[in-house]
Amino acid sequence: MEGRSAGCTVIRVAVTNERMINETVRQIEEMETQSSSIAAVKAAEALRELTERECHTVEDFLRVVERNSSALQRANRSHAPLYTTQQRIVTDLKDADPDSVSAAKERLLDTIDEVVTEIETSKDRAAERAATLIDDGDVLVTHENSSTVMATLMRALDDGKEFHLYARESRPHFLGRRTARQLADRDGADVTLIVDGAAGHYLSEADRVFVGMNCLIDDTVYNRIGTLPLAATANEMDVPVTVVGTSSKFIGSGFSFRNTFRQGSDVMLEPPEGFDIGNPGYDATPTRLLDTVVTEDGILQF
Repeated sequence: MEGRSAGCTVIRVAVTNERMINETVRQIEEMETQSSSIAAVKAAEALRELTERECHTVEDFLRVVERNSSALQRANRSHAPLYTTQQRIVTDLKDADPDSVSAAKERLLDTIDEVVTEIETSKDRAAERAATLIDDGDVLVTHENSSTVMATLMRALDDGKEFHLYARESRPHFLGRRTARQLADRDGADVTLIVDGAAGHYLSEADRVFVGMNCLIDDTVYNRIGTLPLAATANEMDVPVTVVGTSSKFIGSGFSFRNTFRQGSDVMLEPPEGFDIGNPGYDATPTRLLDTVVTEDGILQF
């Protein structure tokens, strides 16, 4: 069965692949990918499926890639790495000026490989640097389930360090429970899961707070909701706060952060009667509340 779409022949396998891209869009919209870096990787990988489309001209193929890349970017306007990596993929493909559809498809696959590799290697290098800030026997506090923070903690354990970790539940999606489960069986990690409101109590024991970031724009870190009150409380109690992320999350022009507001059913299942439910996905933390921001390129002191 065939049809025509944007100058490309849509064969049966291509219809399935479009559904796969739509599924990736849905996952990002629903914030099922807890890390913005993971979302960027999933979105990049989803574009591979477009190489199975039978397009008649290079221009047709470029339009298909641009359209699907735009849909992936629109899935979450707050994910800076999603924006930067998709922009790079499309720009690289155009700048390559391929002379055939097959060459364009090959260039797309190569760029996707480069982008995914850079995300993973940058995360590993950032984690390696951040792990140097952990001393053996430290008491740490974390928020949500940043993949880069998790890589930092795993690197510290691999280096033979031991630590006690207070992992906040990170409501409403309870991402901190993933952190606790992922470290539960690791030698050297003594993990306690705590409710979000108990952070102030346990910070009195802490040597450092580790959080991830969605992006850093000017002097503001945008991250999962709950980061700001944790950083403010830690700052008041003289506990250093370290943000760990990759340089792709440092955003200049072209990207405008848009907060994501989730459905009220995340907070309570019963329909609200006579009141509203506020459920923002992210908050904004000024860098003056931070001790350090660590990326693969270095450690920034504040």
